[in-house]
Amino acid sequence: MSIVLVTGGAGFIGSNFVRRVLEATDDSVLVLDKLTYAGNPASLTGLPDDRFEFVRGDICDRELVDRLVARADTVVHFAAESHNDNSLRDPEPFITTNLYGTFALLEAVRKHDKRFHHISTDEVYGDLELDDPERFRETTSYQPSSPYSASKAGSDHLVRAWVRSFGVRATISNCSNNYGPRQHIEKFIPRQITNIIDGVRPKLYGQGRNVRDWIHVDDHNSAVLRILEAGEIGQTYLIGADGEHDNKTVIELLLRLMGQPADAYDHVNDRPGHDLRYAIDATKLRTELGWVPTYSDFASGLAATIDWYRANEAWWRPHKSAVEAKYATQGQ
Repeated sequence: MSIVLVTGGAGFIGSNFVRRVLEATDDSVLVLDKLTYAGNPASLTGLPDDRFEFVRGDICDRELVDRLVARADTVVHFAAESHNDNSLRDPEPFITTNLYGTFALLEAVRKHDKRFHHISTDEVYGDLELDDPERFRETTSYQPSSPYSASKAGSDHLVRAWVRSFGVRATISNCSNNYGPRQHIEKFIPRQITNIIDGVRPKLYGQGRNVRDWIHVDDHNSAVLRILEAGEIGQTYLIGADGEHDNKTVIELLLRLMGQPADAYDHVNDRPGHDLRYAIDATKLRTELGWVPTYSDFASGLAATIDWYRANEAWWRPHKSAVEAKYATQGQ
């Protein structure tokens, strides 16, 4: 039995990863999370006391990070400032957390010779034209278009530099857009679900032509575990489930699944620099590591997600009013 240190483990993807590790392995989990607005302690309730420990703290705290990394066998780094709109309003937290925080972790795993896996995003590659047959691959050049994606691109490069320069035992994964349980309701899919639950017409940026490559969070996390088991040190793996859909299609599917007319939504102003299309080619992950997604059907994954938000109103209700008030000030 080993100890897995999960940074950002109270966030959306991180909390689901923590639960998966505890369910699928005999490992213990140590979570480090700053509990910014995106971190929710309620996402970690009911976990076994003998195999789970939570530490509130900042990945930029070098002394704390060093102590925790020394205790762990493996570090999985989810912690990040990750909301594109927020990065456009105030880039500084993204630079601090995503760059300096990753540096602090790399120095600690370098010192203590621990296995490190860095969670990143497909947004580092920029975007593709809507009619472009290409998809992102591990060899695609970086072209980030927002402070958020630029800070994640920088953190990816730090990891690669520490592997090459110092022999750090690290891997990287870049994943497409996640959806599923415990996602902050500021995000596109849970915001629309909770609006529909509340009898509020959902909102669609612009004409809704922007395409995202959707993957259920459980599939993302099963891929991360597979990379930890069999991934080659120094390698990058793209994680995707062939889930390309434009935002208009997603919102109309949500409405139908929730018993509403498919056109019962409103258009709002598009956001600045809104990337057109993301698309992941996960061939390397599938062929070299034998990974396959469970939720290959997007509609079934969405239906399960809707069921979770309906059954867990106590998890999201306390945050709903503040989220909608913020969007209202932006006309969205």
